[in-house]
Amino acid sequence: MRFDFVTSAKIVFGGGTLKECASLAADLGSKVLLVTGGGSVSPDSLLQSLEAKGLQYQRFQVKGEPHVSTMQAGIQAAEQFGCDMVIAMGGGSVLDTGKVIAAMLTNPGDLMDHIETIGKGQPTTNPSAPMIAIPTTSGTGSEVTKNSVIYSPEHKIKVSMRSDHMIPRIALLDPELTHSMPPAVTASSGMDALTQLIEGYTSTAANPMTDGLAREGILRAARSLRVVYTEPENAPAREDMAIASLFSGIVLTNGGLAAVHGFSGVVGGLFNAPHGALCGSLLTASMRVNIESCRQDESYAPYLQRFTEIARILTNDLNADPMHAADWVAETARLLHIPRLSSFGITPADFPLIIERSRKKSHMRMNPVYMTDELMERVLELSM
Repeated sequence: MRFDFVTSAKIVFGGGTLKECASLAADLGSKVLLVTGGGSVSPDSLLQSLEAKGLQYQRFQVKGEPHVSTMQAGIQAAEQFGCDMVIAMGGGSVLDTGKVIAAMLTNPGDLMDHIETIGKGQPTTNPSAPMIAIPTTSGTGSEVTKNSVIYSPEHKIKVSMRSDHMIPRIALLDPELTHSMPPAVTASSGMDALTQLIEGYTSTAANPMTDGLAREGILRAARSLRVVYTEPENAPAREDMAIASLFSGIVLTNGGLAAVHGFSGVVGGLFNAPHGALCGSLLTASMRVNIESCRQDESYAPYLQRFTEIARILTNDLNADPMHAADWVAETARLLHIPRLSSFGITPADFPLIIERSRKKSHMRMNPVYMTDELMERVLELSM
């Protein structure tokens, strides 16, 4: 057994902890690039606290999923203002943008030198500028991950920039910031977190440290994912999902993912579809195909046992069958109104291209069973 484990230098969790951000920032720098989104959480209180601490700031806003051009504009804004640190407050796209900007503030060269697939994919060699990541959604876990997802419209692909240096210095999670998430965002981000936990627990790269976090995260999502959708102001449930999301980010960084994420990056790029909703639409089918395949080959028995454990956690039934886990996920997706793949304009005619591109993804190679073209096609068919 051999594994590495990395995460943020400091994780601050708890309701009302946003008010601690300015004090934390004052120890890291003096000129802040504040990256925000266009969502439902106002940054006004954070801006006031930064001013009270004597910190100068330049605000940079991210709208929708970040393009390469968005990242480049943010880097330019930070350099022109002379920023020596980054604070990103928002959903996964905002945090991903902040991580790229922080990395490029301390690493020479062009952004395309470090972007995978469409660029040179060179790793960053210098530690990123100090960064505080403040998620306002519970889904991606980007506040503790080492990669950023970037959309390239001209290539119709979502690509990554990744490095251990890109993990934010401080992850500050205030669950109160998630209370105002719209229901659709609550649903898709929550399904993203659940997918990352389930895939991380069944990944071929899972390890004892990620296993413990994955199990705990799945338990919290099992009891609270449906609740936060129907009771958005339920504070204990919001805390559960914030922890589930945090743990999912640590798990994916250190234990890998699997087929759903192998598909979702490709489909999201081809059809400009939101990542969380894609995860929710693909997870049930992927679990069913994996469980069926595990049952047909005794060498996959350890992974079948893991799906059994997931089923028992999700259903709170010690006698649950592995397939009950997929049933629970399917019912949750229905209750949360997660769209099917067909709603994004996908047809069976698109399957060959999706399969061809997905096969090249590292996540697909960490799936518990080997995904043949036939199995991949079955996942897509069941998700339509």
